[in-house]
Amino acid sequence: MLPTIQEAKKELKIAGQLNPGPWTAHSVNVGIAARNIARKVSGMDEEKAYIVGMLHDIGRRVGIVNIPKHVYEGYKYAMKKGWDEVARICMTHSYPLMKEEFNYEPATEEEKAIKTYILNCQADDYDKLIQICDALATDYGFVILEKRFVDVTRRYGIMETYIQGWDTTFKNKEYFEAKIGCSIYDVLPDIGRTTLLCPPPWKPDKSKTVGVDA
Repeated sequence: MLPTIQEAKKELKIAGQLNPGPWTAHSVNVGIAARNIARKVSGMDEEKAYIVGMLHDIGRRVGIVNIPKHVYEGYKYAMKKGWDEVARICMTHSYPLMKEEFNYEPATEEEKAIKTYILNCQADDYDKLIQICDALATDYGFVILEKRFVDVTRRYGIMETYIQGWDTTFKNKEYFEAKIGCSIYDVLPDIGRTTLLCPPPWKPDKSKTVGVDA
């Protein structure tokens, strides 16, 4: 089950008031990228892609949080609303390696719940689409994948799984390009201009931090 587009926009606006930051503009752009790509893929619902893209980070409504926290908070919130399709994307969007992400035993209850979910989940085209669109969209527009990867690394450092995740994201890029018959960059507005912008990495307000922002 999904909210309407208007409901999704309203939810994101409320969430932005609860936790102001560039994440809401990023979320809107993830939705736009997902819609534009899905529109060209036979069998995909562009409206669904737009909605789940906009709401993939809705767990950030609770504050500046780390990856497991915002993933699980988003899942819980979407399930409470009855939006199971949104809840799924909240769970999968941060884990492009899916089952391979969890070659360790999680320490927190959030991570344990996420691991259980992911281990019982096979990535579909919507999961893959939002994972790649998350890597294409910034708050100020759309950028090539390499630019986004560098931006995230500048903010949070680098881990071995990042490189594996990048490889998976490039494979997903090729997967969707084969389906749409062109580069995914061709369907993202102004990507040439925004890729060349170099704003400083956003830093969260530490007074509002809950865990570590991701």
